[in-house]
Amino acid sequence: MEASFTIYLIHYPVLRSLFLTTPDQHSNQSLLTRSVWVSLLLLGLAGQLAWAVENQYFNTFMYDKITPDPQAVSWMVAITAVVSTVATITMGTLSDRTRARWGKRRPYIFIGYLVWGLLTAAFPLAAKFQPIAVGVFIAILFDSILSFFAASASDGALSAYITDVTTESNRGRVVGALEIMKWVAFLVIYGGAGMIIQAVGYYWFFYIIGGIATVIGLICAPMLKERIETEKPEGRYWQKIADTFQLSSLRQNKDFFKLMISLTLFMVGINVFFPYLMIYLQHYVKLSIMNSSLVVGICILVGGIGAAYPIGLLVDRWGRKPVALLSVVLEAIGLTVFSISQTVPMLILGGILWLAPFAAWTIATSTWARDLFPEEKRGQFAGYYVLFNVAFTMIPGPLLGGWLASTFGNPIMLDGKAGFVPPPLLFQVAGLMVLLAIIPVLTIRSKKIE
Repeated sequence: MEASFTIYLIHYPVLRSLFLTTPDQHSNQSLLTRSVWVSLLLLGLAGQLAWAVENQYFNTFMYDKITPDPQAVSWMVAITAVVSTVATITMGTLSDRTRARWGKRRPYIFIGYLVWGLLTAAFPLAAKFQPIAVGVFIAILFDSILSFFAASASDGALSAYITDVTTESNRGRVVGALEIMKWVAFLVIYGGAGMIIQAVGYYWFFYIIGGIATVIGLICAPMLKERIETEKPEGRYWQKIADTFQLSSLRQNKDFFKLMISLTLFMVGINVFFPYLMIYLQHYVKLSIMNSSLVVGICILVGGIGAAYPIGLLVDRWGRKPVALLSVVLEAIGLTVFSISQTVPMLILGGILWLAPFAAWTIATSTWARDLFPEEKRGQFAGYYVLFNVAFTMIPGPLLGGWLASTFGNPIMLDGKAGFVPPPLLFQVAGLMVLLAIIPVLTIRSKKIE
């Protein structure tokens, strides 16, 4: 009964035929075929396009069109972080236990991408509501519903699926390739969003991104291959979640949870400034939306897209731990340089210096975490990854950043509404905070990859 809702949503014959498992999926051959590779890359691209819009331009839209109060952005980020985490743990665990002819992960990916895209397109309607408090509430409500389905599809089911179809010897390069898709998406959004918004406005911008996510999900999710799971899942649903936090289970998975503590410390620092990045460039440095997009776009092209796949290979060959440790130190240096940069060339240099280590950290730690997922709880532990990476970081990080902006930032009046401009202090505080991530990493045992 736990997966019964998927039966109703994929009931009709045409949809059902898309999800039926083909005979070759019963074999022991690798499921990481060319079509699966293409589907993963496109799903990764579509998901990251939608995430980039949600993580940055939902915030910018809230600031520009609803209220310039940074606290509204902070609350939206914090609330949706909780929703995303709950969705990933509960739905990821459900996908572990799903036994159906169309697979254990694919239904959640298919349905999640569909709703994700539709709600991305609907988000700007929040600006139509008055007074301002109602508009803020509607924006947060739309973003919360979107985050539930998006996290179920991407952070829960798709993340577990990637672990299902990879091994420790090739996982780093697969994660590295998907990281390229993330930075391609960021390049499109941060580098091209300014031109798109100026050309067609915010509303059509959200319609386009939402449409892309929906179409790619509809086409690519059914192309993923899964082996049929026939054995009945052990234990009860909530019992499997509760058992993870028993002392014996914590001891058994202690390296995973040490890594999660390190991940939390690093990402709290990142989230102090990240939701306010475009706001900072446009309202503190006084760059136009076009020049802001140009700075971020070049940084992504060099530090993200150019570095991601080589970093993935390095993670497989050199090891997860050395790459993670080096990236922390370089991240702190890069953020410090960025905070004192005021010209476009220096902002680009500083941006590359913090963005490339951020990509390296993400690839190293997400690959390492997948190595440590218990085989029978991959969806569930993908949820715990989000718990430490999102909920524990996107609540205190943006709230701290919002407080720093409101306390130390410059006052501003935007369309007759009072607010504050985020100062360079956000990046300096973030640089100090990421260094704390070194401590737990040093206590984790290194495992040589064959």
